[in-house]
Amino acid sequence: MSTTSTIKLKVEFSGGLELLFSNQRSHRIEIPAVVPSDNSTIIDATSKAGDKTKSADVTYLMYHLRDHLLKERVELFMEAGTVRPGILVLINDTDWELEGEGEYVLKDGDEIVFISTLHGG
Repeated sequence: MSTTSTIKLKVEFSGGLELLFSNQRSHRIEIPAVVPSDNSTIIDATSKAGDKTKSADVTYLMYHLRDHLLKERVELFMEAGTVRPGILVLINDTDWELEGEGEYVLKDGDEIVFISTLHGG
């Protein structure tokens, strides 16, 4: 049994993004506090204890969401290792650009919101 500490987060999707995540707007998730520096979310037999790690950040969260919650069409959520253009990301109600974007280190209780600003019509 691992004694790794975890971070509890509230993640929300709107503007149509919720359709990619089982049509569910709000998710409460738990992720490891320390993660592989390559953002790998799948632990396998080749992982070594000496591999480089980092504190969980928003970039890792995006990979985690892609690998564990996203149900379809990854290209509508992520592109080139970040959210695709047209998706606004809020960290505790603040634009992620003011918080360091993907490098923002997550804290227990953070609320991360992904909003698609692209609408048809």
